[in-house]
Amino acid sequence: MKKHLPLLCLLATALTVVAAEPPARPNIVLVMADDQGWGDTGYNGHPELKTPHLDAMAAAGLRLNRFYTAHFNCSPTRASVLTGRHPNRMGTFSPGSPIRAEELTVAKVLQGAGYATGHFGKWHLNGKNGDRDTKTPPGRAILANDPLSPGKMGFDEWVSADNFFDLDPVLGRNGVAEKFRGDGSDIAMDEALKFIRKQAGADKPFLAVVWFGNPHTPHEALPADKAAYAKLPEKDQNYYGEITGIDRNVGKLRAALRELKVSDNTVLWYCSDNGGAAGPKSTGDLRGSKGTLWEGGLRVPGIIEWPARIPKAFVSDTPCSTLDIYPTVLAATGAVALKQIAPLDGISLLPIFDRQTEARAKAIPFATRTGHAVLLDWPYKLHTNPSGGRGKKGAVGGEVAPMMLFDVSKDAKETTNLAAQQPERVTKMTAELTAWKASVEKSLTGADYPTAPGK
Repeated sequence: MKKHLPLLCLLATALTVVAAEPPARPNIVLVMADDQGWGDTGYNGHPELKTPHLDAMAAAGLRLNRFYTAHFNCSPTRASVLTGRHPNRMGTFSPGSPIRAEELTVAKVLQGAGYATGHFGKWHLNGKNGDRDTKTPPGRAILANDPLSPGKMGFDEWVSADNFFDLDPVLGRNGVAEKFRGDGSDIAMDEALKFIRKQAGADKPFLAVVWFGNPHTPHEALPADKAAYAKLPEKDQNYYGEITGIDRNVGKLRAALRELKVSDNTVLWYCSDNGGAAGPKSTGDLRGSKGTLWEGGLRVPGIIEWPARIPKAFVSDTPCSTLDIYPTVLAATGAVALKQIAPLDGISLLPIFDRQTEARAKAIPFATRTGHAVLLDWPYKLHTNPSGGRGKKGAVGGEVAPMMLFDVSKDAKETTNLAAQQPERVTKMTAELTAWKASVEKSLTGADYPTAPGK
């Protein structure tokens, strides 16, 4: 039997993604802001905003300089985080569009692998946009009879809202409406930490998803969080104050993980759900903003800490996406998706964590339902049928042509169209994007699900 050990070792290495029981399964904490742009951090050079805890996290872990959301709006990106699939495959086209109940989520997979699972904060995948007046009960509480609640999608515990929320919200605790007092970011993190402390005390691996409702409009920061920006206009005080509240809670989370002695083997992943919506400073002066497929609408902060696997800090310019969260978490935990919904659009980032590669093995697709589609095949970004790209708040725009190609490693603001100079590349990338769009249309028919006719 011993003579077969080398072969068995090679097989075990090749099948890391589906190993059932790694020696030490990491905890997973996925934190996401709402509308925080690429430029909305101190470490990315914002001239006024202070984010010391995010800066410390970026300095200690893996800083993803080219981290993209799967979509330029909130609900679609959230669907991509949970499934590793482009949101268009499940009809989650826009804010308030529901996820399909048939989709397999990271929470369902980890729940089946023995993890405790919890969701805290904004959900926005149940097909509802919530009460636009956030101060009027029942507010944004997700109730027990909701067929697309976090509980129905794999979460054991949840304190969740059907959309963004701010001060003094009404949230659903495991399906029961409850009035909370205080800042929304504090509430979401405090509830998440109760969950984390309980699981750490029981020595049980956990998945905690913390999706803040800030800094989405309307901006209502606590006075203490606004204090550092007292010389700025009131609107800036509230906007920066909300991000300061998020940053403070990231610091609270990092400190708690260290206190509980679980930080080394916890994957802590921070990002936003789409590009900035508060002007050029928010997007880092990139073209476009929230609501567009230009860099300003898709590129966001991305930071990962996992000391057991990423012992030394480094910066990666490899493009990565919210599509990659699901396959990376499964690979990291060894959890097996017995009835995986295919195709996946994301990839595992473990080779990047391990510094085995700086190249991405798969292009990243983006698409609207109105015709504008994009393929990012590093370092080139192809736009087909693009729209103008100004987005919200006068973010940087520019001319458009039916076909546009940019080398975004050198031209992050997407100003120099190379399509005429590189027709062969345009043809190749267009064909790949066309094939991907055809697969999305097939997915929309329900053909991907195990219960589809003929399966």
